Formats: sequence, C-alpha cells, structure tokens
Amino acid sequence: MTFAYQNPATHTFVPELWDAELLTQFDPLLVWAAPFVANNDYEGTIQKMGDVVHINSLMRPTVGDYTIADGMTAQRPETVDQKLPITEAKYLQVLIETVEQYQAAGGMNSPINQQMIRALARETDTFMGNVITKGATELPKIKATAGNIPAAMYGTILDMMLALDENDVPSGRYVVVSPRVKRYLVEHPAVANAAAYGEGGVTANGVVARLGGFTVASTTAMPKGVDIVAGHKAFATYASQFTGFREGQSEKFRADYIDTLHLYGGKIFRYPELDTKKADNTFDESKPTKGIVKAAVEWSA
Repeated sequence: MTFAYQNPATHTFVPELWDAELLTQFDPLLVWAAPFVANNDYEGTIQKMGDVVHINSLMRPTVGDYTIADGMTAQRPETVDQKLPITEAKYLQVLIETVEQYQAAGGMNSPINQQMIRALARETDTFMGNVITKGATELPKIKATAGNIPAAMYGTILDMMLALDENDVPSGRYVVVSPRVKRYLVEHPAVANAAAYGEGGVTANGVVARLGGFTVASTTAMPKGVDIVAGHKAFATYASQFTGFREGQSEKFRADYIDTLHLYGGKIFRYPELDTKKADNTFDESKPTKGIVKAAVEWSA
C-alpha cells in the first residue's frame, strides 16, 4: 500500500507490521509484568484509559452430609466481582524528517526506538512491581552479616517456599530479587550449581535460574524497601493494550510523527478460599494476599 506522502515507487514503510514488532521487543524487557510473574488472562477489550475489566470468582460450595431423612439441600452458585481498572496511559511519539528515512534507518531496531521501548517497559514494570509488592504478605527482615549473606538469602527463599506451601499455592512459582541480593545469592552452591538442582543458564526476562520450583529473576525495578518477593502469577493480573501506531504530519514542524499509546492496569487477584469476602460480595483488598510474600534485607554495611 502506498501512502500519500510517499514517492510512487516507494513501498518500504509498512506500519501494519509494527504493532507485533513492538510487543516482541517489549515483552522480553519485563520482569514484574512478565507472564511468569503476572497473568494477563483478563485483558478483555481495552479501548481507553478508565476502562474496567470485570473478573468473577466462584465461591466454593459447602459439602453436606447426606441422610435418607433429610435428603439434599441445593445451593445457588455465588460469585464475587473483582474490578481491574485500566489506570495507566503512556505514550511514545517520535518526530522525524521523513517517514521513509526513518524506516530506512532501521525501523524498530533503530537505537532511538530501542531506547523508547526500554523506557516504556521500565514504566510498566515499575508500575506492576509496586502493585505486586504492595499487596504481598510481609515476612521478617533478613539479617545480613559478613559470612552468612549467601546462606541467609537462600534460607529466606526456602522460608518463602514454606509459606506458599502452607497456603497450597500451586507449582510454577517465581522469586524476584534485587541486584544486590542476586550478587550474593549466586554464591550459594544451590544457585551456582543450579544445573544440578533445577535449571541454569536462563537469562530471558531477567531470569537467573530455575531452582526448587521457583523461577528466579532479578530486576533493577525493585520497589523501595523490598529485596525479595516470591509468589505465583495467579495472584497478580496485568492487562495491557497497545492502541496501534499513528503517523502524520506535524502541525508545528516540517516533519512527520509516529506515535503509539499504551493502556494498562494491574491488581492483586483474590481467591475465596484465601481471602475475606465482604457483605457486598467483594473481597477485602486492604489485607495482603497469601499467595505472594516479600522480605527486606537489613544490610550490615
């Protein structure tokens, strides 16, 4: 397809291909919003900031004792509504001399686009990190003293495993650590020799290793006051939508623009068996979830 601003023989600019390419390059940069940390099962149709995705939870029915005299009492299914608001709207806009020059310069692989995508990914990951850690159950602080740091970091992960086990959190769990924790954690034999215990050598989405049922990842987008977080993607949900690229002529400059809008939201997902249902058939979201735990490190130096 040839656009009005193009030379008749030029067909190199194809914006229809850019949406998928942005997602391909955007997703590997995420940790908190990555599929192994936050699910995206409830995105629905997001069109504008302020949209709300409704998520229904089904209450587990009560098991009764059967007797010939009393027979059975039917129960009506009961659901609890959870609302995922799309609160964030972030954009990228690039001003260029001509669209064709920009496309010829490398398209989505150009240095400026790479930096723009990284900036957008950072905003998203910081947002989801705050959502997840704010709703996590806090464990006691980790005392890190000279000589015990690797063991203390690894021991905390085992304590988190126990906390999740006690609440029947399913397999497929993650641990996200700060770069400083990662620096000491990799000294522990169980992580340094991860190939013997789980799976080593994994680097996508900041993954350090897969160990003991956890996917261990590290990120610099760690919320303040938190060093280690463990959980399961079922307890945090992330809904995202790129509205597509626009292109046109700038009203102010003798140049063309290309932009895109990213709409997204996130929340802690609640379960009837683990969370308190209120009288209005919603969950008490003031309490932390039992499916995600967090801890801070008290560094000696």
